Amino acid sequence: MDQDLKPAHGSCEVRVLGSLRPSRTERGLPYEFTADVPEGGIVARELAESLGLPMDRVEGVFVNHTVRGLNVRIMPGDRIAFVPNDTPGPHRVFLGLYKAGKDSEE
Repeated sequence: MDQDLKPAHGSCEVRVLGSLRPSRTERGLPYEFTADVPEGGIVARELAESLGLPMDRVEGVFVNHTVRGLNVRIMPGDRIAFVPNDTPGPHRVFLGLYKAGKDSEE
């Protein structure tokens, strides 16, 4: 394929979990949707901000079934889910959210 014909953007599947959902549904927006992503990707924190998620309540993001911090780069084709910081304690540790949240702070 000719380089000039490649699209400048792709997309990723997004889910907004738990107590973060009202930040979308109260504005009449879905909590499961497809988002545009630049070919070179976008940092998860920047994507969450562009989606209007309350950043003080986002602890981490699942990227292709793996918990990551918000500094991870989201690429076209990824499947992601933003996770709130009010996930119960044992689940946060078991799923890796605690570590992901600490990694996002650095």
